[in-house]
Amino acid sequence: MYEPIRTKSVVHRVGGRHADSHTGYPHSSRAEALDSQLAGHLAALLAVTDELGLDGEAARIAAQVTRLRGGAEPARAPKAPAEELPALHRKAHDLAGRALVVAASRADTTVAILAAQRMDAHAAALASTDLAGAL
Repeated sequence: MYEPIRTKSVVHRVGGRHADSHTGYPHSSRAEALDSQLAGHLAALLAVTDELGLDGEAARIAAQVTRLRGGAEPARAPKAPAEELPALHRKAHDLAGRALVVAASRADTTVAILAAQRMDAHAAALASTDLAGAL
């Protein structure tokens, strides 16, 4: 008869890690998954922040994306026309909220504070836009 295989073969290993026998993908830790998710949310927030022309805040966000991605520089976006600013502030507020949730779950205080500050700033910008539109 056949003797059972006790270890995974080279075919079942991906990048030095054991692959999941059902999916073929390497396992990642919860922390790695949260880092990747947080970097994605921050990269999206960075793109919107660039479109809003907030260079100082964009630099702070870019630094955190670079840290989370192990030194890889994030892509940057050009500034958007003025008529798109209210929609961009709403989008940035939502993205900062998502980043805040993930940062809190991984106990990244620096990013959580940054995300909360961005939420406040975009909420204030929206409030002033709504007041200006009402006049």
